[in-house]
Amino acid sequence: MTKLFTDPLRGNPMLPRIVPFLIFLGLTSCQGLLGEASRYWVYLAKTLLGAWMLWAVWDLVPECRWKFGWEALLVGILVCVVWVELDPYVPTLNELLVKFGLSKPKEKPELPWNPHAFFGQGSALAWLFIGVRILGSSLVVPPLEETFYRGFVYRFASNPDFEKHPFNRFNPVGFFVTAGVFGLAHNEWLAGILCGMAYQGLVLFKGRLGDAMAAHAITNFLLGIWVVGRGAWNFW
Repeated sequence: MTKLFTDPLRGNPMLPRIVPFLIFLGLTSCQGLLGEASRYWVYLAKTLLGAWMLWAVWDLVPECRWKFGWEALLVGILVCVVWVELDPYVPTLNELLVKFGLSKPKEKPELPWNPHAFFGQGSALAWLFIGVRILGSSLVVPPLEETFYRGFVYRFASNPDFEKHPFNRFNPVGFFVTAGVFGLAHNEWLAGILCGMAYQGLVLFKGRLGDAMAAHAITNFLLGIWVVGRGAWNFW
């Protein structure tokens, strides 16, 4: 099974950095298509599949290695604070698209991602999916996204022969393109852009990807604790 997945990816260094991310993104777009319950079950499925894909391509993506340090801790905490504090003052991407006529308001507003509301307050399934969400966003999402955005997009925008572009070499086009794409992939677009700049700055400072993976994990873990503790389900 693993060879069937990895063998087609070996001939092109772009593929092991892009394909797992695109599969994960495709599953994300399927959440909710089969009813409200599928938002949760598909998240569980994509988290398990994402973890397996990371394991499968581990040897093909040498930069995808966790590194922890005080800089990653600091950036991870600061990004979480910025993400939360900006929320009341900045319209979401969906709100902006509707405002400028690029999207139509939804006839039925989407319910927040709140397992307690769907499965029952304090139920075993509610806590299962809360745990899956926190673990998935902290351990699976960071390496998948950092490998794609900072490991591939930034270097490719800087040099099409991206493997020859050092992680500690600044390129303004790659920097702002990557931050912009990363930000617009999130509903909290401004926080996402600032977040992308912070993680990219960490990569440039340390000359490796692992610290940004750790910072991203810390941000998502702290945000998950905030969501659950404060009932701020809109962030999920």
